[in-house]
Amino acid sequence: MTQPLFPRPVAHRGLHDRANGVIENSASAFAAAIAGNFAIECDLQLTSDGHAVVFHDEKLERLTGETGLVSDRTIAEMTAITLLDSAAGDRPQTLDAFLDQIAGRALLQIELKHQSTTEATQRLARVAADALANYTGPVTVESFDPRLITLIREYGFAGPRGIITYDYEGEDYPPGITEEERYTMRHLLHWHETQFDFISCDKNALTLPAITFWRALGKPVTAWTIRSKVEAEAARPYIDQIVFEGFNPDSVSQ
Repeated sequence: MTQPLFPRPVAHRGLHDRANGVIENSASAFAAAIAGNFAIECDLQLTSDGHAVVFHDEKLERLTGETGLVSDRTIAEMTAITLLDSAAGDRPQTLDAFLDQIAGRALLQIELKHQSTTEATQRLARVAADALANYTGPVTVESFDPRLITLIREYGFAGPRGIITYDYEGEDYPPGITEEERYTMRHLLHWHETQFDFISCDKNALTLPAITFWRALGKPVTAWTIRSKVEAEAARPYIDQIVFEGFNPDSVSQ
């Protein structure tokens, strides 16, 4: 029997709990996910000097209390900032430091965040591919941006690559998306370019024809972001694994 691509639930930005001082995308959250035997989803942004940092938002305010953009800070500046409310005094990690911490102890689902320029998009894909070339643990990469998962393959990453998607109604992500791009993304019409290996789909869009079509053809689907046992049970018929936060997925019947 073939081993599933995502055999265990995926902890969204690590197993975080801000109320108890464990902040998303932090070393503490990743350690907690490993202790719980969960896979790890995390995010990569690009700094002003072209390095990858494990951080979700484009802006600093929510997670650090500081102002401005990640893309305006150097990697040294980013890794010197203490994450807001962190009990352990965690700071954003470089991609290399993050990989050193995980060291193959959990499956990774690494999201490459949308970048505002073609140059930055190419740089993030290159940096990620180069770092992962030396990593021996189980790892997948994903992005909302088809260019990023196409580029990282071109730059040498041979592992599983996923497209992140939703219904593209009432939202505007990636920023500045055109109606033509919105249609292409909703229906996954970039397949001839991306040749994605899995789909990471918003829990509210799991019955879209493109999602059910590709899953019927064998492409695994993970659902984000599942925040309760009820949501997990509702998504179960349409997916292969959950990306979760805020509850214990092992309480859900298998």
